[in-house]
Amino acid sequence: MVKKPSNKGPESITNQGKQKPLWLRTLRLFSLLMLWLALALLVLTAYYAWDLPDLDNYEKQARRPSITILAADNTVITTYGDVYDNVVKFNEVPPYLIQSIIATEDRRFFSHIGVDVFGMVRATLVNVRAKRIRQGGSTLTQQLAKNLFLTPERSMRRKIQEIFLAFWLEARFSKRQIITLYLNRVYFGAGTFGVAAAARRYFGKSIKNINLKEAALLSGLLKAPSRYSPFRNKKLSLKRANQVLTNMFVAGFLSKSDAQRAKEEVIKLANQKSGSGARYFADWLLQRAFGFVGRGNQDLIIKTTLSPYLQNLGEQQVKNSLKKDGKKLRVGQAALVSLSPDGAIRAMVGGRRYAASQFNRVNQALRQPGSAFKLFVYVAALESGLRPDDIVIDEPVSIDGWKPKNYTGKFLGPVTLRRALSESINTVAVKVSEKIGRKKVIKVAQKLGITAKLKGHPSIALGVDGVNLLDLTSAYALFANRGYPAWPYGIIEIRNNKNEILYRRSRVLAGRLVQKQIVKDIKSMLTDVVKFGTGKRARLSEEVAGKSGTSQGFRDAWFIGFTKNLVTGVWVGNDNFLPMIGVTGGSLPADLWKKFMLKTFKGIPIPKKPKL
Repeated sequence: MVKKPSNKGPESITNQGKQKPLWLRTLRLFSLLMLWLALALLVLTAYYAWDLPDLDNYEKQARRPSITILAADNTVITTYGDVYDNVVKFNEVPPYLIQSIIATEDRRFFSHIGVDVFGMVRATLVNVRAKRIRQGGSTLTQQLAKNLFLTPERSMRRKIQEIFLAFWLEARFSKRQIITLYLNRVYFGAGTFGVAAAARRYFGKSIKNINLKEAALLSGLLKAPSRYSPFRNKKLSLKRANQVLTNMFVAGFLSKSDAQRAKEEVIKLANQKSGSGARYFADWLLQRAFGFVGRGNQDLIIKTTLSPYLQNLGEQQVKNSLKKDGKKLRVGQAALVSLSPDGAIRAMVGGRRYAASQFNRVNQALRQPGSAFKLFVYVAALESGLRPDDIVIDEPVSIDGWKPKNYTGKFLGPVTLRRALSESINTVAVKVSEKIGRKKVIKVAQKLGITAKLKGHPSIALGVDGVNLLDLTSAYALFANRGYPAWPYGIIEIRNNKNEILYRRSRVLAGRLVQKQIVKDIKSMLTDVVKFGTGKRARLSEEVAGKSGTSQGFRDAWFIGFTKNLVTGVWVGNDNFLPMIGVTGGSLPADLWKKFMLKTFKGIPIPKKPKL
């Protein structure tokens, strides 16, 4: 059978071998790439999803226990750890606070399913145009997911996990529950988490009682809590709050007139923390607090004896003195501590700037007190039977080849003990120490509160062994406290966040450490130091008792003095022990002491004069 010849000519054969159109081939290639990309994304997503955190433990707060330290007037000195308040319920939060957050952070919160695709696209376009991050595309649900489960790490892995967790939250909780969780966990700056803690920190009030303008300020903090903090930059914070009010108007939550009225409201902030220098006091206090209540996981609120007025005054006077004379006299550091006669710490300035050095020169630095140590020599002398008007010869002294000299280089012959202390005569102090015994001097110093190790060498009478300013000041405080102990303390009470008292200081019923007559005599002798001797520059309109001290080579200079209601100690020097230029205890320290004490009467009550 003969086949019929094909009707396909050369043209039809050529057409059969032609390739498909370019657009079709491109579409196929694109589809194939998208398929592989989707597959890769699916595998990657599955891998990251497999590594999700334990979702059953979302209620557990992985946070440091918070410690809030309050001054005597209940203002916050500082906080440690993470500060939360009581958990608030949805109906306890003013509606306008929720509206202000939604208007500013996530306007489609009630319509999206955890991820706002439109918001992400919009944020991406804005950021591309600006060539920097100006907007974030995360919803409130995503922010909550980060807060509950994830670390601050910024990576593709974490972003994918964040999206999965947002879907999980939306599936498990209602919108009302999600916003409530968010309100209780979000960070508002100043170490505070949750709206209740933020309202307390910034406005000193319950979250139920904040007004519209205050709500807008809190919402404005969420973008950058540190930058928009009203304590750091009130003007910028208020500008941000006004922007939030505008957002509420645009979102339909406020009328234009209501928004404008709120913008004109004046915000009153809660009392701010004392200056950063109060951290010296807080650091000193913390170890003592743990000694009373132990180290646990509960939040603590510690009320202290610190006076914000005196603390700020002390910081300012230290700063001013160093600024005025520091460079000229080569003085790099100073410290000041002020106590009530019973030992309650009212101010503690451990250095010129806490941010630059956390070393506390009030209690950590052991420095030579010089003649300020002579207090213990003369207390020991009076306890050994000597009297203030007993005569001792000021003359050259030699002990095993050591020959102490007086600051003036002169010898005055017969002088009373009173005059010898007033004019800080070294030879007399050494002779008295040798007569009554160095061990007696050491015993008295330890009895009055000196904790540093003291050596029994002949020069002990001249203050060559290092002591700290807090010990020395509290020893002088004993004489303002009628001879009763003035052990320094700073804690009044400690409570937990349930307001339960964990510790409360009870009145210390200790006996006299120094006899009544000796207290009178020492106070009289120290008063003469200020009236007629080396402490003249510390004179006030009221009676002052005190003593200056200068170490060898002008490396340390001190003035410790007291009035009837306040005991203050001042030290100046250099951390590297370089000598100052001619600075004695009766010069710069006495001046600093006087400037501080002149302004203290505003900050402390004047008690009735105690009877001896």
